[in-house]
Amino acid sequence: MTLKKIFDYLAWPVACGLLIALFFLVFSKQLSPLLSPALANVTNNLPGTGPVSYADAVKRTAPAVVNIFTQRRVANQTNPLVNDPLFRHFYNNSNLPQQERLQSSLGSGVIMNPEGYILTNHHVINGADQIVALLTDGREAQARVIGTDPDTDLAVLKINLENLQAIPIGDPSKARVGDVVLAIGNPFGVGQTVTQGIISAVGRYGLGINTFENYLQTDAAINPGNSGGALIDARGNLIGINTAILDKTGFSVGISFAVPIDMALRTLKDIAEHGNVVRGWIGVEAQKMTPQLARNLGLDINLGVIVTAVYKESPAYKVGIRPGDIITDLNGIALGDGRKGVQFIEQSRPGDSITLGIQRGLQKTEVKLVMAAQPGS
Repeated sequence: MTLKKIFDYLAWPVACGLLIALFFLVFSKQLSPLLSPALANVTNNLPGTGPVSYADAVKRTAPAVVNIFTQRRVANQTNPLVNDPLFRHFYNNSNLPQQERLQSSLGSGVIMNPEGYILTNHHVINGADQIVALLTDGREAQARVIGTDPDTDLAVLKINLENLQAIPIGDPSKARVGDVVLAIGNPFGVGQTVTQGIISAVGRYGLGINTFENYLQTDAAINPGNSGGALIDARGNLIGINTAILDKTGFSVGISFAVPIDMALRTLKDIAEHGNVVRGWIGVEAQKMTPQLARNLGLDINLGVIVTAVYKESPAYKVGIRPGDIITDLNGIALGDGRKGVQFIEQSRPGDSITLGIQRGLQKTEVKLVMAAQPGS
């Protein structure tokens, strides 16, 4: 084939390619807005991809997260020399007035409904003489304590303002390790701040922070002042109330805990209706059964809980449960390390019937009882 024939053969494809390239150069700006949504949809549907920004999620929830400021009156410490026989006449302490000072602290809270009910932590407002809620729109209001639950470290406040935005509620039972979450609160009093991380673990318990524990663990930065704030998912739904950090230094170390919102909502409902949380009570104190404890007792069982004390006239006392008994199962379900029993009690109500599997020495038996209201509730 001659050079001229080769040129003639290639001329038309080359010319077509140049024309197509020129077309895209001229019309690329006009086509760009049309192509971008399509490309974005393709990208968002790829496995493992996520949004570039969480601004929409924050926009949905931030107005419902408030800064909590508290003040309490604290007595000043008396100079130790006041009571010293040698120096006390210098102080004329017979008529010394008791001096007081105001102690301020801060935290966060979440508006749960348009009526102004706010969830926060018990330790944020415990002992406070004055509580003020500051909203993102600049409004502030005196907050009234409706009730608290130290066993879950939750408290319910109420403010009287109009046009309040309640936070969207998510489902913490669907939270998976690795899910993206955002923490919204007021760390160190600098103002509302958003931090981002993932769910590090679910169902954390046995930390000794509270009586009832079933925490979501996250590595989103949570610092003093974040307590009582919102833990939201990537779509802007509330899944937890930020409660505690692994406190070695007093600052965030990437291990923080939040009370799941389903657990917090039960607390809110009880407090709003009764002024306190109403739970069932069987009237025992118990500790986890360990292999070493089982060996010391000469038993071949290492699961369940061992009863260490029984309250007089309690449901357990009335059916004959005694210290040293081992509770092995609850309503036919193995108790394991005791976590299931704690969760059952946290969700129970007075009047609920319960069947306990008991091992006393080498004998196994079952007892049925009706749960009572916890004394003082």
